[in-house]
Amino acid sequence: MLASTYWRQFRLISLIISCTLSSITPAIATPIADKPNNFSESNADNHALSKITSVSELSAELKTLEKRVTLLETNLAALETQQFSPHVELEAEAIFAVTGFAGEKRANSSKPINENLVLSDRVRLSFVSSFTGKEKLEVRLQARNTPALEDVTGTQMTNLGFDGDDENEVEVDELEYRFPLGKRTRMTFYGLGGGLGDFVPSVNPLFSGSGDGSISTFGRENPIRRQGSGVGIGISHNLNKALNLSLGYISSNAANSEKGIFASPYGAIAQLTLEPTKTTELSLTYIHSHNNLKTGTGSELTSDPFDEADAIVANSFGAEAAWQLSPVITLGGRVGFIHAKAEDLPANPNASIFTWAVLLALKDIGQEGSFAGFAVGQPLKVTHNSFGDGFKDKDTSLHLEAFYHFQVTDNLAITPGFFVITSPEHNDSNGSIYVGTVRTTFSF
Repeated sequence: MLASTYWRQFRLISLIISCTLSSITPAIATPIADKPNNFSESNADNHALSKITSVSELSAELKTLEKRVTLLETNLAALETQQFSPHVELEAEAIFAVTGFAGEKRANSSKPINENLVLSDRVRLSFVSSFTGKEKLEVRLQARNTPALEDVTGTQMTNLGFDGDDENEVEVDELEYRFPLGKRTRMTFYGLGGGLGDFVPSVNPLFSGSGDGSISTFGRENPIRRQGSGVGIGISHNLNKALNLSLGYISSNAANSEKGIFASPYGAIAQLTLEPTKTTELSLTYIHSHNNLKTGTGSELTSDPFDEADAIVANSFGAEAAWQLSPVITLGGRVGFIHAKAEDLPANPNASIFTWAVLLALKDIGQEGSFAGFAVGQPLKVTHNSFGDGFKDKDTSLHLEAFYHFQVTDNLAITPGFFVITSPEHNDSNGSIYVGTVRTTFSF
């Protein structure tokens, strides 16, 4: 830094001298040009001419020196860019939420819902370090006590997008390491806390964040991407400027010496993400999983369509799109299909599970950085089951959601939101359930 400062000062001085000489040389030379014969008549004039010649030579030398200084500054800037010292940064996020829920009764039950207000929190502290400046190692600590609302409503369709209850005990929640393999490829390792959705780009990022996106689990992302969590590895490669291919694998028993990384339950994902224009983005997703159907979003049957089968293999397909209609309005949508088969039951019964959603985001509403989000969709539903009609969802639930992310400051956001589930558990006999929350997020 001292060398850099020195050369910047030297360059400034040289430019000042050069500009001064450039301005005074014509002024000195002009009267001499008007009286050429005076040089032969006066020794003083000859002496003045020699000074002017010296000045002209000095000006030329300064221009040469200026070019050399510019080249030296360029090389110095490149050297400063390449220099990097390992460091650790602290990032923190704290969520405090007031949540209420209401409805006639619990889904598929005669018991009433205990309508109540809940105050809960989630605090995360991340240690983010880098050794070369190109990769990232993140260790995240977490404490939380936000309940899963399925425990009081009878359906996981009502779960919040930031829930989880560890009784506020601090634990290591995530261990992640990312590093580049060339200019267009990136590798990702999760030693803890990884999910299939973490390995692939999000087409509708305004909805996907747990601290700043949709208030519901269903609204955040395509439910088929929630099949599995734990230890994993992924690779992301930009085939060109508009096309990305991402692959990932997650295992829940990687540290178990009796089972290993390829034992059930596990999940693997492949996704092509295409950005044909600056205002349009598309993704196509394939997932293969084993005993990982519990996504926390659909009906109870979607988590186990075969009555406690122990070997459920699933192949899932999804598509998602986002279209920016204007700088303010973005329209999105997604569909997901799961074909599940029970390999440990007679005749290997199979089931079809389907979901869809339409998303709308209005950006910079109220003030810059704030946005409103709307989601309408169908949570995961068993539409066909060869195991029997009794293991198929007979009706259709709808998820209707609205929230407003108000960015108060760079470090504070308040998100009031509300969603309703009609015919919970895809059963018209169940009355609608309503969930509202005010999520306050501090980030540092």
